[in-house]
Amino acid sequence: MQRSVQLSCLLLLILAASAPAARDRSGECSARKLAVAGADTRCRLEEQERAVRKHRAPSFARCDDRLAAKYARVERALGSSCPTLGDMGAVRAASQRYVDGLAVTAQGGLHCSEDLGRLELGTPPSHPPPASSQPVGSGGVIQLVDGIYMAPGFGNTFMVVTPEGNVVIDTSLSLFAPTHVKNLKAINAGPVRYIILTHGHADHTGGVDMWREEGTQVIAQREQAELLHYQNRLGGVLQHRSYEQFSVLLGLAHLPFSPPDAPVVDYGGEVFATTTFDTFCEFRLGGLTFQVVHTPGETYDHLSVWIPEYRIAFSGDNIYGSFPNIYTLRGTKPRWALDYVESLDRVQSWNPDILAPSHQDPIYGAATIRARIQRYRDAILYVHDETVRGMNAGIDVYTLMNTIKLPTDLDVGEGYGDVAWTVRGIYEGYLGWFDENPATMYAVSPQVTYRELVTLLGGPEAILARAAALATAGSYAEALRLTDVVLAADPQNHAALETRLTAVDALLAASGNINEQGWLNGARRTLRAQLGL
Repeated sequence: MQRSVQLSCLLLLILAASAPAARDRSGECSARKLAVAGADTRCRLEEQERAVRKHRAPSFARCDDRLAAKYARVERALGSSCPTLGDMGAVRAASQRYVDGLAVTAQGGLHCSEDLGRLELGTPPSHPPPASSQPVGSGGVIQLVDGIYMAPGFGNTFMVVTPEGNVVIDTSLSLFAPTHVKNLKAINAGPVRYIILTHGHADHTGGVDMWREEGTQVIAQREQAELLHYQNRLGGVLQHRSYEQFSVLLGLAHLPFSPPDAPVVDYGGEVFATTTFDTFCEFRLGGLTFQVVHTPGETYDHLSVWIPEYRIAFSGDNIYGSFPNIYTLRGTKPRWALDYVESLDRVQSWNPDILAPSHQDPIYGAATIRARIQRYRDAILYVHDETVRGMNAGIDVYTLMNTIKLPTDLDVGEGYGDVAWTVRGIYEGYLGWFDENPATMYAVSPQVTYRELVTLLGGPEAILARAAALATAGSYAEALRLTDVVLAADPQNHAALETRLTAVDALLAASGNINEQGWLNGARRTLRAQLGL
């Protein structure tokens, strides 16, 4: 019995002593394989360097053979503590990706990755920023800083001139693009090496084909293809609605919808990009570094561009001189307010000396830019959080649209976007269309009830009288709602159309929002045609 106990104790001691040894051998396996991976990376870097010096393509066969031999040696030496896992191929691929990326970066070529740590933020500018832009050339073109020019329009076009070729950032709307190309090329007609699209809206992509040359690379965020397909998929309705929304700003005529039997093309958008990325891309050209970062907001494919030598950030449509169109009346997929906030925080963290938005003049001075971005993102976050607070308290969307207002210190203006539209966009973006009203679940339009009301009242006269009184009292939106009731029963009711036109004219005259003006102008055109005016 005593001997058995002694043997058991001895066995336990052996096992206890061998466990760390086993663990140590396993750790030794990992450490040796890591050393082999490091040696393989050095081998590939050396071969890449030789190839560059001799102007030939690299051959990594010797590195492949050495990696296989060293891996096999480690696995034989450590036996079962270092089993063959098939990981050598993954190591070889990782080493090769690293070397390929480093080689491209070292030679200034385009390289994309997920590593935002590559952003150059601490380097002082090699081109001290001026205090303001300067007019140059014709057509309103301005020089932001030596070598960077902007052609203004509904969608600015930027051109960065370098000794090795030019970079174009956004290409404006097709209405403006020919003039932009002419005026900017009059300043410098060098080859266009890159076009960078901050996102896929038409006022940024309209001139791509006018700028693109043989060998031009077009850079966009990966989601841009889906945005372009989406815009094409719904082209019949989105183009019609865009023409209405911009009928004042761009003087666009009415555009009919597509025919009811028009084919549906799900993936027919024209994709411009030759290179897409997820998080980050960079290249060097003519002594400048171009760093491109995904910054969703205005769209889910939105990007911003950073040139550290000038400390200039091209911010696309994520900031402009009005509260943003977090919901646009022409229709859009949800634009997430928190994406805007995070993207603005990211650009602000770069501490730019020049901010170049796509829909306003450039802004100069790090302190001014920092304050402008901070106020803008705070305004967005305020509206978001107040909307969510109300939603969680069970408050309906119309009450929130009427009650949520920007505080004075965050009032960035509503000349383009609108707080009430944003409230509804956030509300329905998060929860969708169902409002807990059981009537909403069924395919019964409110217009059906409107017709019943007119019948119940024995005709439209009482409703028309009230609508006219509301219009006279300046309650134009309420008057429009009542004319909806009458027109549901009689779409050609002359008195309802006249009252509606009166309300629309008054709202249009009072409006300071360009998108509201567009829709009111479109409604006015339709009403005047119905009335034969």
